[in-house]
Amino acid sequence: MLLGTSLFTATAASAEDDPRVDLPPGYLDAPTAASNIKLLDSLPRVAPFDAAPGNFGFVNSDLAFSGDHAIVGNFNGFQVYDIADAAAPTLRSSFVCPGGQGDVSVYGDLLFMSVEETRGRIDCGTQGAPGPVNTDRFRGVRIFDISDIDNPVQLPGVQTCRGSHTHTLVTDPDDPDNIYIYNSGTSGVRPALELEGCENAALTTQPVTTGNPTQWRIDVIKVPLAAPQTAAIVSQPRIFTDPATGAFNGLQNTPPLVQGQPPTPEQTHPSGVGYSPLPNTNTCHDVTAFPEIGLLAGACQGNGLLVDISDPVNPVRIDAVSDPNFSYWHSATFNNDGTKVIFTDEWGGGTQPRCRETDQPQWGADALFDIVDGKLEFASYYKLPVVQTSQENCVAHNGSIVPVPGRDIMVQAWYQGGLSVIDFTDTANPVEIAFLDRGPINTPNPSGLNLGGYWSTYWYNGNVLGSEIARGFESLAFTPSEHLSANEIAAAGEIQLAEFNAQLQSELVHDPSFAVVRSYVDQAERDGSLTGNALKQVRKSIDQAEKLAGGSASGAAVTKHLDNAARTSGAAADSNLVLALQALAGTLG
Repeated sequence: MLLGTSLFTATAASAEDDPRVDLPPGYLDAPTAASNIKLLDSLPRVAPFDAAPGNFGFVNSDLAFSGDHAIVGNFNGFQVYDIADAAAPTLRSSFVCPGGQGDVSVYGDLLFMSVEETRGRIDCGTQGAPGPVNTDRFRGVRIFDISDIDNPVQLPGVQTCRGSHTHTLVTDPDDPDNIYIYNSGTSGVRPALELEGCENAALTTQPVTTGNPTQWRIDVIKVPLAAPQTAAIVSQPRIFTDPATGAFNGLQNTPPLVQGQPPTPEQTHPSGVGYSPLPNTNTCHDVTAFPEIGLLAGACQGNGLLVDISDPVNPVRIDAVSDPNFSYWHSATFNNDGTKVIFTDEWGGGTQPRCRETDQPQWGADALFDIVDGKLEFASYYKLPVVQTSQENCVAHNGSIVPVPGRDIMVQAWYQGGLSVIDFTDTANPVEIAFLDRGPINTPNPSGLNLGGYWSTYWYNGNVLGSEIARGFESLAFTPSEHLSANEIAAAGEIQLAEFNAQLQSELVHDPSFAVVRSYVDQAERDGSLTGNALKQVRKSIDQAEKLAGGSASGAAVTKHLDNAARTSGAAADSNLVLALQALAGTLG
């Protein structure tokens, strides 16, 4: 499916009174503008992970969470922060292990880290691995035993032919003894002399059907939980193959090119720059798994994919979309019940200013899709609704779901565009409900672009935690507003996870509670379906039920007030509000 500008419905912004406009520059002291979210604490990078902005050897990258710990990936290794008190996090430990880009995931006592640069070494040494072939080189997925999180122990890990730019954990509901890693390598192919089986192929528009080229596939790594040191690649599915011709290079991300000829205007991004990659999609940048529903959403260079992972060793592509407005499909996020997907476009690679006044809102944006009968149906675009300067690298990047009952909400990083929180319950009309932004970084180049901003902003156990490329690690909290009530914030916070990896999603289910019930009341008030005296009576009945539940009253007395709230609301029997009241009554009656 090819999308066009006629389907553009991105949120338009009026910048006249937006406090993000014309923020003065700075570094650790840069002025901040925020709405409906507040910065709790900001911990600057410290040695051995500190460096001037723009030094790619020490860039903070992705986040993973385990218990009271946030693990921040970095091109130089990883750092562990204690977030037991999210308002006052502390740096607990760090582990130097260079190799970029350092994206991390956790599963139990295991930590996984992506390594793609040629300087990565098996021994985590800092001296690099020079030469075109080096037997000390490591490019792939590192595995650490973090049962003692202060003293991680590196296990053998898995070497791959294109290294690991990102990876995704995939669980199998029918296989509790193993987990799987879907590896996405985006860099050059290693010589076979360094890693047996690697085969570099020319990128071509002609059908590729022979050999075993490293391109046009992903790696599936099996990790036996009882023996993670034996992890190994068990399949390399070619999910880009054209089913009609059998061509490995069967997914076209732009109007077809003619071999040996330069792109025509129709084969060039509307901004005038080239698409990435050319001439067709040859790997994924990032994929997100939702094993409960057997689906994976793949952001794969020139295409967005929907993949059946009911057999995790043998994933099968079931749909693919492309879009001439998208330069590089970067990441994917399902909504909480797996019926929608947000794909991001990392136009400019994350190092360029792509939120300027001259940049159209459908470029470097989110594309929102509904999943209907196993197919991706485009609904709209969303882009940060305020322009940024040419000194700020800005484009859509990593985010996660905020589990507010009955709503689809995502908090998302935009590099130096800050973070934006969107409600995409109506995929055709996404709306920004909160934001935080800073002025441009002005060091070491006072007037140029200095790389920085949020790489990832994720919700975890009631707070938003952010990995800031140059500034460090940050914690934030939502504040009540007309867009997000105190009850909704409290209900989201009742979801407490033992660990979290943004690219391994599962449905977050709320236990019955008064906060959940009141969230639905607030939503009914917001949409106008519950007003006036009925609204007052519903809230009064819920308050009385909670008061009685905290004392010695019988369950029947509590249930009476909850039933009365349901009747007074006038809501349908299958509405979220009535179902939540009934569920709560069932736990108290």
